[in-house]
Amino acid sequence: MTQMLTTTDGTSIYYKDWGEGPVVVFSHGWPLSSDAFEDQMLFLAEHGYRVIAFDRRGHGRSSQPWAGHNIDQYAQDMHQLIEHLGLTEFALVGHSTGGAVVTRYTAKYGQHKVTKLALIAAVTPLMIKRDDHPDGVDSDVFDEMRANLLANRADFYLDFAKLFYGYDKLLHKTSEGVIQSFWRIAMQGSIKAHYDCIHAFSETDLREDLTRITVPTLVLYGTADDIVPPEICSRQTVKLLKHGVEEQIKGAPHGLCTTHKNEVSFALKEFLAHH
Repeated sequence: MTQMLTTTDGTSIYYKDWGEGPVVVFSHGWPLSSDAFEDQMLFLAEHGYRVIAFDRRGHGRSSQPWAGHNIDQYAQDMHQLIEHLGLTEFALVGHSTGGAVVTRYTAKYGQHKVTKLALIAAVTPLMIKRDDHPDGVDSDVFDEMRANLLANRADFYLDFAKLFYGYDKLLHKTSEGVIQSFWRIAMQGSIKAHYDCIHAFSETDLREDLTRITVPTLVLYGTADDIVPPEICSRQTVKLLKHGVEEQIKGAPHGLCTTHKNEVSFALKEFLAHH
């Protein structure tokens, strides 16, 4: 079943709601859509879960408003979807930028509803380098992404897909279909949303949010992630969580939900089943 939710500011949010059982809600990475989790959703739905995923505003099949492309608004949109569906108990899974969204959602709205949290190659706690975060990624990296996005979005996404899936390293056999699928989904989104979201995923400080979260949290990442460096993000995230469990997939790139889909799916199933 696929449906649309209209948020209080008139934005249409596309979502999928599959299967029956304990609920798992997914939040995707930039610049993709809920399709990025199709392998995990199919797997979990076939193993007795109800899986829900939505395209963030300005991404995928959701509408393309001019404003609201920030982590607070994304978390609010998620809150409105969860209220709309009447969900009271569920697990959350966030990949990359989606990791920031589920973290903000849990800290702000979800402490009594979220049973488990899974952060996959998440941008938490903070990506950008600044005075109070000297080990972060240099701002030039994000400025260059914005410049390339504006110069030629279509070519930028083709190049970025190779880095995203680790195809630039010859560690993994390149899949032309996966690259084309990334490009198709990315081009479906709004250039404005994608441009603004670079600021959102690189500069939103989630350190305080993470320290407030009390639910069991899986921090899963690939050791060959060149987009969201584990030493800056995932390994720091674990230190801030009260109940964080760290799990790494050796040699996996940033787009591990696709390249290492079975390992990710089994890790989620095991984490969700474990009480």
